[in-house]
Amino acid sequence: MKLTVFGATGGVGREIVRQALEAGHEVTAVVRDPARLPVTGDRLEVVRADLDDAQAVRPAVAGRDAVLSGLGARGRKDAGVAARLTRTVLGAMEAEGVRRLLVVSAGPVGPAPEGDGPLDRTARGIVSALLKDVYADLREMEAELARSTTDWTAVRPPRLQNKPVTGVYRAVVGGFPPKGRFIGRADVAHSMLAMTGDPGTVKQGVGVAY
Repeated sequence: MKLTVFGATGGVGREIVRQALEAGHEVTAVVRDPARLPVTGDRLEVVRADLDDAQAVRPAVAGRDAVLSGLGARGRKDAGVAARLTRTVLGAMEAEGVRRLLVVSAGPVGPAPEGDGPLDRTARGIVSALLKDVYADLREMEAELARSTTDWTAVRPPRLQNKPVTGVYRAVVGGFPPKGRFIGRADVAHSMLAMTGDPGTVKQGVGVAY
């Protein structure tokens, strides 16, 4: 497939690029600073673009089979960037007629897992309060997706870890895996690539966790 990756210098984005190249896909990585992308490959094109300008981004998504985005806030001070930059991506995709989009959201944005006990509910509440602005940003991003014409999927992980890819995790369409507290960034990337061709995940939030 021909894929475009936004947020390619982030933890999940780098893994999407690396794993996509290993799988034989053609990848266009859209970045602000190419020096921050350590991944290389014959089928990789690195594009520097202003992500506040949908017109500037259009050439990077034109003719692609799918777009995958790791865009999001690195912390509370960056809250707001996910919705704002995803709006740019959506504008470019809709202008070019590209439909498939997968983004990284977060577990607390979706419904609570079935069967969670008091400890899990308490922990979820504490995290949601601490990162209130970040999650509000992601909810607005998902609202933008729902208003769009794209075939979107919002992948919702719990706490992220830096671990090698395993390919072994749980995924729940429209919900979240019970007792799912962690997942590696590499496995989030793996799940996004696996869902790219899965029609059952279109216009859905998907919880992923170990």
